[in-house]
Amino acid sequence: MSTILEANQLVKKYGEFQAVKGVSFSMDEGEVFGLLGPNGAGKTTLISMLTGVLQPTSGEARIGGFDITREPLQVKRLIGLVPQDLALYPTLSARANLNFFGSIYGLRGASLAERVDDVLQIVALSDRQNDAVEKFSGGMKRRVNIAAGLVHQPRLLFLDEPTVGVDPQSRNHIFESVQKLNRERGTSIVYTSHYMEEVELLCNRVAIVDQGQIIALDTIKNLVAMLGGGVIHVGLRQFDSALLVKLSQQPAVQSAEILPAPMESKPDVDAEAPESAISLIKIEALHSQEALVNLIQFINDYDLAIASLEILEPNLESVFLHLTGKKLRE
Repeated sequence: MSTILEANQLVKKYGEFQAVKGVSFSMDEGEVFGLLGPNGAGKTTLISMLTGVLQPTSGEARIGGFDITREPLQVKRLIGLVPQDLALYPTLSARANLNFFGSIYGLRGASLAERVDDVLQIVALSDRQNDAVEKFSGGMKRRVNIAAGLVHQPRLLFLDEPTVGVDPQSRNHIFESVQKLNRERGTSIVYTSHYMEEVELLCNRVAIVDQGQIIALDTIKNLVAMLGGGVIHVGLRQFDSALLVKLSQQPAVQSAEILPAPMESKPDVDAEAPESAISLIKIEALHSQEALVNLIQFINDYDLAIASLEILEPNLESVFLHLTGKKLRE
């Protein structure tokens, strides 16, 4: 299988701030590749560099064998970009918008009409093609936006948060369109999102992005397998480092550590009663159920007080929390 995209140590700086910090990855032709991370993680900046909207500060990338900085015109013929922000003319009809974007790529006459008919069918808007876009719901506008990125039949399509703010029906249409494009037409797709369920549904492989870096990249199955039996978070009172060592030695416990308390969520306790302070313990389990039973027994043996308990069964959300220490939508 051939490689459609290769990125090597891409960096984007704004003054002293690094929005993207040396990102490298590759994807195969026909793959749906997910970029998963919270808002502000650097996903859109990375996409903007790969599509020629922004120039990298350093690093390089090739799409279809063409260098994104030295051969931008060849690259742009191969790609389609569906940005977060709508790029449509609201007073024009859906069809007129698509005619305009198709003409930018040199499509004319019967060829243009055929391509517009095709993409309208893909996004399920053939019956509304002559209505002004300003009359559409937010989800329908997003679907026209996707059609605009498809009208020239790109080999590689970049979808940047395509379901933000859409209604459930349009969201399902978008999912079906992405799956159809990939399965029936072999379109390669880079899909960015901060919704776990979308990435789990659509993507072959996933790169987890946080603070401008890829911190994990693999299939969903392999990423989830990183956690083994899962993770347990328990808040305990009167806990110290000596007890942490003993907890780490319990059967089915792979490791245990005391997590730093977030500044904004310090326990509401009397300053003169430090013994009531809560320690948040993260336990990586070989087997969640066995580790939980042993944890409860340990707590009873040492007469500890539980302030909180959360079991994170292995999934993408718990992988992200494990790697970054925060929930995806924080």
